[in-house]
Amino acid sequence: MAIRRKHIRSLVDGILVDRNITGPQVPVGEIARSMGITVQQENAEEKLSGFLVRHSESGEAIIGVNTNHPRPRRRFTIGHELGHYLLHEGELVHFDGERPGYRVNLRANTNPASDMEREANLFAAELLMPARFLRADERIAKLDLLDEEATGLLKEVADEYGVSVQALTYRLANLGLIDESQ
Repeated sequence: MAIRRKHIRSLVDGILVDRNITGPQVPVGEIARSMGITVQQENAEEKLSGFLVRHSESGEAIIGVNTNHPRPRRRFTIGHELGHYLLHEGELVHFDGERPGYRVNLRANTNPASDMEREANLFAAELLMPARFLRADERIAKLDLLDEEATGLLKEVADEYGVSVQALTYRLANLGLIDESQ
């Protein structure tokens, strides 16, 4: 399966336009809840970032998020699981033969290089750091990774978007807005 970049960007643009979101910080939890998804934050093992469970018949869905992780990671996890909700059915799990099945996406136990995981990651990045917001940000245009002030500026922008510096740097490089090899 090829990564559906245009489809994902179009889907995210529709979400942002429908909710009149014109700048950071994108309220990812509110967006999930507006789609009828319960967002549940609980303590979990370190290796579990989050999960998506949806009832196969009723369509009810829950995104679980590990509260032990920093806020930027939790926001990315919600975006990632929302991506699975909108893009992938998940694996059908039956708890017993009498009850309807549930579809589950676990973020911890999946191959991060799989196309579905890459799509969910791209969806989260597009939602939390929309390309059009970043391209319009004058601070990004002036960013020089060789400048001593670059670290502070990256942190400032990352905080404004509610993401980690690592996620922002990766996103900017992926969009061709910075050159990581500098």
